Amino acid sequence: MPVKKVSVNWTAKLHDSKDLPKYGDSGDGKFSKKFGGGRFVIPAPIEVDALMKKVPKGRLTTINDLRAALSKKHKTDFACPITTGIFSWIAAHAADKMARQGRKRITPYWRTLKSDGQINPKYPGGAEAIREKLEAEGHSVIQKGKRLLVKDFEKKTVGPKLK
Repeated sequence: MPVKKVSVNWTAKLHDSKDLPKYGDSGDGKFSKKFGGGRFVIPAPIEVDALMKKVPKGRLTTINDLRAALSKKHKTDFACPITTGIFSWIAAHAADKMARQGRKRITPYWRTLKSDGQINPKYPGGAEAIREKLEAEGHSVIQKGKRLLVKDFEKKTVGPKLK
């Protein structure tokens, strides 16, 4: 029996805030040991997308930079790394869908890297497609094992200055 392909409405997911942002306290369990203690924010997907849109051509940001900007905006100790990563992925897929529909001005998701400068292979088109977009903007991409990293990405990040 053939598998039925389910179509995902990425734009709807991006705009469905599900009562977010929400705030919490990391307590003293596994979560606080891994991500730090204190008050945290779970941002809305559209907030992550809005920050990603602010990264200009030739510049980059990382998930941790987005988290720092969200934390600053919400006056918390940190932003949830898991949801921030998931919401950047949703923003990327929504932007890709818009581009395939002919939209020219989309969220430049390829400019958002993992925290170590690695290209996110889960973004639309995979790591090689993202590499092409970054190299077209003048960035150098190097391969380390199976991972693709942007060379000297730290010098090109806009960081938590995103507002």
